[in-house]
Amino acid sequence: MTSKQRAYLKGIAMVTEPIFQIGKGRLTPEITEAVDEALEARELIKITVLNNCLEEPAELARVLSERTKSEIVQVIGKKIVLYRESKKKKKIELPK
Repeated sequence: MTSKQRAYLKGIAMVTEPIFQIGKGRLTPEITEAVDEALEARELIKITVLNNCLEEPAELARVLSERTKSEIVQVIGKKIVLYRESKKKKKIELPK
């Protein structure tokens, strides 16, 4: 992913509401599966890491990225933004 594409996705993510929260329950297989399904449906998702979560947001982003084969757009504070192009319904057209 180029820096121009990343900047474009960050712009979209700024107005996107988080659709998942990860707390003290940690990163379960169910959450990973739900994130995977959301990436297929939306391509770009935002996740909030709650204060009671014992793991660091950057580490959670890395693990989620590996498990869902997605790209980390950014991790700012307690927010994670992930992107993965949909196989069936491409919605976001990235700049070249």
